[in-house]
Amino acid sequence: MNTTPRLLNRLVLAVVGLVLLVLGAAGLGLLVLPAVAAWWRSAAPRAGEAIEGLRTRTTLEGQADTWLWIALAVVLVALIVMLGAWIAAQGRGRTGLFATGTGSGPESSHGPDAGSTAGSVTITAAAAEQALKAALLERSDLAGASVSTWQIRGVPGLRVRVYPRKGVPPYAVAEEVSRLVEALDAVTGSRPPVLVSIGSGARVRFTRPERVS
Repeated sequence: MNTTPRLLNRLVLAVVGLVLLVLGAAGLGLLVLPAVAAWWRSAAPRAGEAIEGLRTRTTLEGQADTWLWIALAVVLVALIVMLGAWIAAQGRGRTGLFATGTGSGPESSHGPDAGSTAGSVTITAAAAEQALKAALLERSDLAGASVSTWQIRGVPGLRVRVYPRKGVPPYAVAEEVSRLVEALDAVTGSRPPVLVSIGSGARVRFTRPERVS
């Protein structure tokens, strides 16, 4: 339900993982393979000479420093900006508004502004989430539950995650969640889209099933 760029995340993780894998394999080869260590001892001086030659060719006229440091600084700044944008793109889609509406109140015969009084009602996401979560946690057949509000095509929607205890049929949990969501709709006067996720986790695996006498 969120707008996290999953494809981009997988690509970044794949590239970073590949780079770390190559560096780790190279370091391991230097430690355990004599042939790789011998090649590195012979190649290191030539690499140093190549770097020194590159530094000499890129040194600014009349200056002691090379312009490569400027290019490296520009690349690092661009990388920092890209990482900031990537971090900001994670987990977007949450909203703090559950429902809002307008209406008119009862007529008043007092004061200069006598007549119908228009107003608006706003229900925050925290209020709806806490109400639904409290109702879910009252059930003994659930080991845990979480409720969050997300923007779905411009409309607030609920994401409900429940963790049934061992031995509890999922269809019964789904029916109960649907009933509670319908009750919330009746109270708030809003019918948001709802995603119900029934899963398992450590809390479920390490809890005993409820015994019914």
